[in-house]
Parts: sequence; structure tokens; C-alpha cells
Amino acid sequence: MTLLGGRPGVKAGPFVFNAEPENRTSSAGFSLIELVVVIVLLGIVAAVVMPRWRGGSGFEERALHDQVIAALRYAQKSAVAARRTVCVTFSTAPSKVDFSISSNYGASNCSTGGSLAGPDGTNLSVSASGSTTITSSVSNFTFDAAGRPSPISSPAASISISGLPAALAITVESETGYVH
Repeated sequence: MTLLGGRPGVKAGPFVFNAEPENRTSSAGFSLIELVVVIVLLGIVAAVVMPRWRGGSGFEERALHDQVIAALRYAQKSAVAARRTVCVTFSTAPSKVDFSISSNYGASNCSTGGSLAGPDGTNLSVSASGSTTITSSVSNFTFDAAGRPSPISSPAASISISGLPAALAITVESETGYVH
């Protein structure tokens, strides 16, 4: 046995960096305990991460709910501020809400106008993503220059987002246009 640097129990290889202990036992794989621990940890990670990764946590639905409310309130305030009619149109394929504004004061529809610009300067539109959908009791309505919705009949228009309880439905009041 050749000693490396005078150290007992270390066999010298062709290079100094290749030195390895003489009494090392070779290991062919993982122990059963190591495999069970890894499988349990993977199961825990999968149970926690997979629902969020697939969008099953409800955050996407709630975010869409809040975006639709914010966009409807913005549309109503834009109608009042510009003294123009703002049209709200719901479509099912793809599920989205589009907003347009008339170019003339006192217009009953938005046929002579264009898209309503949002706060960031782009066209105001809210689209559902993934498996979420937007459903409304009316296919379209308008906010007049006073912010009142038309042709929403009494008591109010109901807008719902899939995946959320009915208690979180969006309501546009027929008399005032209040969105909640």
C-alpha cells in the first residue's frame, strides 16, 4: 500500500486529486427509507401546488369578478364625465365584456362611436381566461349621460362569473346604475 503524503488509510491514485479512501464501501442505489421520504414529499408538493397551477384555487375567478366590476364602474363614470352614451356588450365565445362610447351627445346607441379607452389608454375590454366564463341576464346595455343603465328592467341586471358562489354575482341597479 502506497501512502499519500504519509496519511494512513488513503491509497494514492495516478493523480493527487484521485485519492480515495481504501475502506470505502460501494453503494448501488438509494435505501428504502430514502425512497419513501422522497415519494411522500412529492405527494405533499403535488397536493399543494397542482390545484393552484391548474387554476382551481378560485383566485382567477375572483380576479375576473373584480375586473368586471371595475370596468363597469369605469364605463358608468366615463358616460357621466363625457356626457355620452357608453355601450356594454357581453359575448360568450370567447367570454368577454366590451365597452364602446358614442361620438354624439344624446345618442341612444354607440353605432357612431368607437371603443372606450381604459385608464391605461388601451381599449377597455375584460376577457375571461382558462375555464372561467362571464354570463349575464342581458346581452348588452348602455349607460346614458346621467349614468343610468338602459334597457335594464326592474329590479336589476345580474352578471355572474363561473366558479364563484351566487352571493358574489355582480348587480347593476336599474334606476341608478350602481354596480356592486
